[in-house]
Amino acid sequence: MSAEPTLVTGATAAKEAGVAPATVRKWVQLGRLTAAGRQGRTHLFRLEDVFAAERAARGRSGRRD
Repeated sequence: MSAEPTLVTGATAAKEAGVAPATVRKWVQLGRLTAAGRQGRTHLFRLEDVFAAERAARGRSGRRD
């Protein structure tokens, strides 16, 4: 039995990853991050996916996107 993934808003995802909310939106536009659900008009993201996108961004450029 596995636990449900933690879903967070884009603003919370940005805070947890230590990036600006615009960076999370950029990752979505570039296909590096996909929303796992919605709450009304707000996209929700799995924290695991957010951290993976952040690690990938750091690995590509040596800095945050």
